[in-house]
Amino acid sequence: MFKFELIKECKDTKARLGKITTDHGEIETPIFMPVGTKATVKTMTPEELKSIGSQIILGNTYHLYLRPGHDLIKEAGGLHKFMNWDGPILTDSGGFQVFSLANNRKITEEGVEFRSHIDGAKEFISPEKSMEIQNALGSDIMMAFDECAPYPSDYEYIKDSVEMTTRWAKRSQDAHKNKDTQALFGIIQGGMYKDLREKSAKDLVAMDFEGYSIGGLSVGEPIEMMNDILDFTVDFLPKDKPRYNMGVGTPDYLFESVIRGIDMADCVLPTRIARNGTAITSRGNLVVKNAKYKKDFSPLDHECDCYTCKNYSRAYIRHLFSVNEILAYRLVTIHNLYFLINTMDNIRKAIKNDNLLEYKDDFYSKFGYNY
Repeated sequence: MFKFELIKECKDTKARLGKITTDHGEIETPIFMPVGTKATVKTMTPEELKSIGSQIILGNTYHLYLRPGHDLIKEAGGLHKFMNWDGPILTDSGGFQVFSLANNRKITEEGVEFRSHIDGAKEFISPEKSMEIQNALGSDIMMAFDECAPYPSDYEYIKDSVEMTTRWAKRSQDAHKNKDTQALFGIIQGGMYKDLREKSAKDLVAMDFEGYSIGGLSVGEPIEMMNDILDFTVDFLPKDKPRYNMGVGTPDYLFESVIRGIDMADCVLPTRIARNGTAITSRGNLVVKNAKYKKDFSPLDHECDCYTCKNYSRAYIRHLFSVNEILAYRLVTIHNLYFLINTMDNIRKAIKNDNLLEYKDDFYSKFGYNY
């Protein structure tokens, strides 16, 4: 069972409140989704994810296909049971990871042949194979197989890519075996060319997917360009289907996406920078590994009430990093994910109270954004 309910539209922006219903629970939107690339959100247990308000997490088709293999996960009872997460799961198509292997893959109409980043073995993923893998994983929301073209790319390349992505979307639909239990989203491409974005959106909307992802953004283009393409593209999408901006996870990208009508977003950024010692705080990013925090006994963020900020100091966390203790990664990861999930919760409240732009301006002024 998959259903999207549009609850409210913001009076001053394209932002909206919604609710997604899946077999594994409901999701209040707009939502930030932590990424569990290899059947785990790095350093976090499912119980900890729930404690910080995670409503849905992601799994990565490419990585799970290579290790441990989708057949093994299916034998274990599916990805939910395998990783002990009973909430909703979204899986990507594998396309982004495959296409990021620029020097080790070959694209044809049939699919993509590539060399595994693990052992160099030759592998192949097609729309049909992507559906086979995701059906075996048993995720609540699946992505159609697409080509995520690099930025910048010339017009003719993107045009051909969009047309192939549309054909692959149809093949993905045809190969999808679990339509009653797993929703399938189409992925809109088109680079930075508005006419190609319009074509991609219209072609996919005509196929009547359960939701629509906007791919090929946050790939190196300026945020102003991303905002312009988002603002343009969402107008071609139905209001009664969820909209997902793939791969965005900084506070400003989340705000700007929601304001333009996006319901879902994900990114590895909060967990990745946590392992590098960077905390996302209400006053901007804080590199807690820096020497100036050696005797700083204040929390990472005075305005945060996460487990980390209620119990540990900057000085202690810096010490953990300096002696390479695993707890350092865990504590900052808990904080970063909580911060973004809580920010999205506050965004939902602001939409409900018709003061989203005021909340955004207040957040930006404290964080240090100057646009």
